Amino acid sequence: MPVTVNIRRGSARFVDRAAGRVTHHAFAFGSHYDAEHVSFGPLVCHDDHLLGSGQGFDEHRHADLEIVTWVVAGAVRHRDSSGVQTVVEAGSVAVLSAGSGVSHSEHATADGPARFIQMWLTPESPSDVTGADPSYAVDRMELPPNELVAVASPRSDSVLSVVRLDGRSSVTLPEAPRVHVFVASGALLRSSLAEPLHTGDAFLMTDEPEHTVAAGVPTELLVWTFSG
Repeated sequence: MPVTVNIRRGSARFVDRAAGRVTHHAFAFGSHYDAEHVSFGPLVCHDDHLLGSGQGFDEHRHADLEIVTWVVAGAVRHRDSSGVQTVVEAGSVAVLSAGSGVSHSEHATADGPARFIQMWLTPESPSDVTGADPSYAVDRMELPPNELVAVASPRSDSVLSVVRLDGRSSVTLPEAPRVHVFVASGALLRSSLAEPLHTGDAFLMTDEPEHTVAAGVPTELLVWTFSG
């Protein structure tokens, strides 16, 4: 029987360090290549960035991507070539549809540091990017305790949800062809699925039924469901 629940430990991720920042890559990225960790459905990048005050990524270009950013702590200043300038605070989600092409920069604000998770998805179809203008949207989310809340849907078959669990509380993960569960902070207790999971660890589930997971301490989970 094929394995349908994989664990990607945070310690197994690829690491890049530069002045003022550290990045952990969950999938193959740049000079880091691993044929077993290239993508998960349309998810081709899942980066965990820690930036020092005022530090970050200078202007660079993207195209043909849906880029979803969740700010875990601090605040990130975004600027792009379409004229958008904004600050994305902790507990906010930003969606950049790169379309036919856009340049942008991301830096922690001067009162940093900041930590954010950035996830790239391939577009749903070529028509989504051919000649399409880039767009950018930010939403600050209300997250009732222990409730899985949908925060972004960059494709019709892909939904990102977030849940903040109190210590010793639980949540039922949805059933979907693919489910990606990332521990942004905190820890999950040992379960039938795995030994305890900690900050930076992830479940990758394929064709699994619903599963209930429990937190051992206050915990924030990022949960992708892919129905396509």
